[in-house]
Amino acid sequence: MTAPVTDAILPTVNWDAEADFLLPPPDPTQRLDMSPHPQSVLTARDRHRLNLHAALTAAGIPPHPDDTKAIDALSTLDDTVALAVRRWLTAGSSAPLT
Repeated sequence: MTAPVTDAILPTVNWDAEADFLLPPPDPTQRLDMSPHPQSVLTARDRHRLNLHAALTAAGIPPHPDDTKAIDALSTLDDTVALAVRRWLTAGSSAPLT
């Protein structure tokens, strides 16, 4: 994308003076669209997998590489089950060990 020509006169740089110089203001037409998208890029399965990994790690149980099949199976379940598993992990991490 090429920048449109503006009427602003850009300052020349005097490299010998080692002075700062001002940059021109940004062009609003070149800004990125950062508005939230209505649909998530992640599928529900991906979201469940990431949340389960985060809950396990936060509970002090880092997932072992052999646990990927179990995590993947739990990730296929619906939102209610995924929320219950995360709730169990967070409740269990705050309970004192006896």
